[in-house]
Amino acid sequence: MVFATLQVIAGLVLLIVAGDFLVRGAVSLANTFGLSPLLIGLTIVACGTSAPELFVGVDAVLRGVPTLALGNVVGSNIANALLVVGLPALIAPLTCSAPRLNNNMAVMLGATVLFIALALDGSFSFIDGAILLAGLAAFLVYTGRRAQTDPNAAEGILDFEEELKSAQYSPVIAGIIVIGSCGGLVFGADMLVDGAVQIATKLGVSEAVIGLTLVALGTSLPELATSIAAAMRGHCDVALGNVIGSNIFNLTGIMGITAMVGVVPVPDSFFQLDLWVMLAASLAILPFTMRRSAVRRTGGLLLLLAYAAYIGWLAYDGAGMATLAGIAS
Repeated sequence: MVFATLQVIAGLVLLIVAGDFLVRGAVSLANTFGLSPLLIGLTIVACGTSAPELFVGVDAVLRGVPTLALGNVVGSNIANALLVVGLPALIAPLTCSAPRLNNNMAVMLGATVLFIALALDGSFSFIDGAILLAGLAAFLVYTGRRAQTDPNAAEGILDFEEELKSAQYSPVIAGIIVIGSCGGLVFGADMLVDGAVQIATKLGVSEAVIGLTLVALGTSLPELATSIAAAMRGHCDVALGNVIGSNIFNLTGIMGITAMVGVVPVPDSFFQLDLWVMLAASLAILPFTMRRSAVRRTGGLLLLLAYAAYIGWLAYDGAGMATLAGIAS
């Protein structure tokens, strides 16, 4: 149990570090070949930051535990909406007046409803994955065209890409970094999934529950760190935009590619609770964006309490007192 826990932690650290270097190396290569900052921001930066979740999902399917991949996507979106928004709001009010925020919020809700609709037949198939990826492609094209005509629409993307310009490498070094980072992502995902399966076996719970909790929380740590840093620096609009963008990529890109690698079954428990909690968590942000008001401490605290209640229910329902005793030991 202790070794499996350390394996999960080591896998998460490796995923986060390798994912960061993958983005930096890929951006450096893109700059070398003359790609526009907008294109880099919409593709390499956006997709690269979701690489840890993607590698975990694909590895889980290849290892024969696809429900762990499903739990990771659903659990990450719940954690993003409740924890990653709620915790920074205790530090500083998260403003909801950034350009395109309502548009992107509508896309996130649409992607959530599409995700649930595709899950209704009991699994995500190759066709379902292709539909989700097509939705992501449409979102990227739409965002790119808006950014070309509206300077404010590209502001967040270009600012993010500018931060990465501080790490420029020669083409050879950048190529080595990209290849090494991909290797690190594969190795880290393998360690994480293997450790998560061992923990699930030891505690007597399903891989889906571990995906919804331990793996989802771990892969959401980069978003949480980014949001807290943004709140401390006064860039609170970045925090909320980061959550919405991450959730869109999780639902369409991560699950889209994962389902095209192998069929991902949807257990009945997801229809009883988890999918609806994900939808409710997304809707909980909607009043703030519609009124263009801020998520203040009271709202943040309510979001955190909702997340704590959800995790508490999973611990009780998925494992009972025996699981809690096992974690304590």
